[in-house]
Amino acid sequence: MPNRRPQLEIVAPGATPEEAAAVVAALEHFMRATAPTPAPAGPPRNPWQRTALLEGADRDVAGPTPWGDGMPWG
Repeated sequence: MPNRRPQLEIVAPGATPEEAAAVVAALEHFMRATAPTPAPAGPPRNPWQRTALLEGADRDVAGPTPWGDGMPWG
């Protein structure tokens, strides 16, 4: 999963490094405190259903099928 957090950086000519660090820390604290809660995970998918969906996908794969035979089923 890619990191979607923005990289914060203070570009202020008059700020000391300590002041800039304090502002960035406050902004990061605010972003964590106001972030939306993650969506609840759904029920786990049935492994048979997942296999059926993967088998049903029409993929042109060169070479043998995952079962090792040279001729696709069907």
